[in-house]
Amino acid sequence: MCKKIYSICFLLLANLVAFPAMSQTNLNNIEKLKKDAPRVYIDCTDYYACDMDYIKTEITFVNYVWDRHEAQVHVLITTQPTGSGGKEYTLAFYGQKEFDGINNTLIHFSKKTDSEDKIREGLVKVLKMGLISYVAKTPIADRISISLLEKVKPTAVEDKWNFWVFSISLNGSLRGEKLWSSNSIYGSFSANRVTPELKIKTSLSASSYRDEFKIGDQTISSAFHSRSFFGLIVKSINEHWSAGGYCSAYSSTYDNMRASYKVAPAIEYNVFPYSESTRKQLRFQYKIGYVSAHYREETIYDKTSEQLFNESLSATLELKQKWGSISTSLEGANYLNDFNKNHLELYSELDLKLTKNISFNLWGIYERIHDRISLPKGGASYEEILLRRKQLESHYYYYVWAGFSYTFGSIYSNVVNPRFD
Repeated sequence: MCKKIYSICFLLLANLVAFPAMSQTNLNNIEKLKKDAPRVYIDCTDYYACDMDYIKTEITFVNYVWDRHEAQVHVLITTQPTGSGGKEYTLAFYGQKEFDGINNTLIHFSKKTDSEDKIREGLVKVLKMGLISYVAKTPIADRISISLLEKVKPTAVEDKWNFWVFSISLNGSLRGEKLWSSNSIYGSFSANRVTPELKIKTSLSASSYRDEFKIGDQTISSAFHSRSFFGLIVKSINEHWSAGGYCSAYSSTYDNMRASYKVAPAIEYNVFPYSESTRKQLRFQYKIGYVSAHYREETIYDKTSEQLFNESLSATLELKQKWGSISTSLEGANYLNDFNKNHLELYSELDLKLTKNISFNLWGIYERIHDRISLPKGGASYEEILLRRKQLESHYYYYVWAGFSYTFGSIYSNVVNPRFD
């Protein structure tokens, strides 16, 4: 009996010792295969969709690196809004080093009603499919299994809303202290219809802000109100040309505008095909319009109302490549009855990867202003100046932000640790 018990105990002990050894062997094999897995650099600015912790947790068959020069696969993820209020994600896969020349592009669509979790889940699914072609050329491919959930026949989509998307929002705020209080309310309504052939966008909005300050026995109040309507219609002519027009109505205490009505036909040419718009655009747009303006107070030009014609020409460049991204727009505008009343605006946003470790970031806007025709003749009070409740005379406006970043250390970033985030 004792011999049987001893034999059983010996076998159990032997198995307990052997099992971890077998597990360790499997683990060593996996780690060896993982070392030869593709090194991937994810290049994405959409924080919610490109949740790197989530991506690393869900896709464990590649190695993630923070330096694009060390990567064998550079994944550039760019976005643009869809007509339904969602987003189109374009995933461009660039093979580098051993995978040089193996490139691919996949597209994922999200809906406006999708949760952040559903968006990132869908993006990861597409990301997996794009990475398989690279993983298939490495030893770790032996551990990858691919399955088909079900075969679905394509069906025609019948949209009872005929591609129209409506949105309503209403929000307000209350803030205050012993000697200060503030309240605001904002509401908007939009109706948009976007198809490849025709884009229609309309919106209504209204806002009101009020501040009160108590200084001794005196109470100083300051308020700002605005209402606006905006409409846009664009017809696609071909891969490079579009034609359409803008219309708007506007009322604002800040701009001394009781009512302003504008209509402006426009035409646009894109040097690159619109189908490549998520990656590159070079657009030139010209518009000419009619303006009917009615002011709250007499202006510095002794006007209480006037009818004008104006024109504008703009050039916009947008590039999203492996070296970084740039978005620059230059627009010039003037009134046809007086070319001295003009406006020039330069906007630029740059994210440039200078070297393996150094990146340069720049964001800025500069305006030359000679067309503020609605400035009130009576000027503004101290309260209105300090709280920016009325537009003031100025021949320019600028805002610039710039910075460098330097990154060094281990190129691998596979580990996920969310503690204390």
